[in-house]
Amino acid sequence: MHISVTGGETVAEAESLTDWLRGEPGLRGVGLSGPPPGAGEMGAVLDTVSVALGTGGGLSVLASSLRAWFAQPRRSDVRLKIRRPGGVTVELDAKRVRAGELEAILRGALDGSDGEQA
Repeated sequence: MHISVTGGETVAEAESLTDWLRGEPGLRGVGLSGPPPGAGEMGAVLDTVSVALGTGGGLSVLASSLRAWFAQPRRSDVRLKIRRPGGVTVELDAKRVRAGELEAILRGALDGSDGEQA
């Protein structure tokens, strides 16, 4: 699963989210990446968090962790675009996401349902 961070201070927010998710014992393979640098650029903008989810509650851990991360101060301008292998994309806006809906939206993104916005 790939989580792109937009809004706010994109790189700082992506680093913050990566550190946050790495602290979750139920999640594995959390890393930070970005597109390759363009011509004349010194390096890539690291704005995408990769998370490997296995069976056994990884989705619930991710949903709880994202809910808690969104609740931290200064997250109101952040948007996350969550993309699973195969293409389904879901966008979450910190201003509009409801804690009770987060897990259902993530499950929809993983099981192949059409993308939704929250």
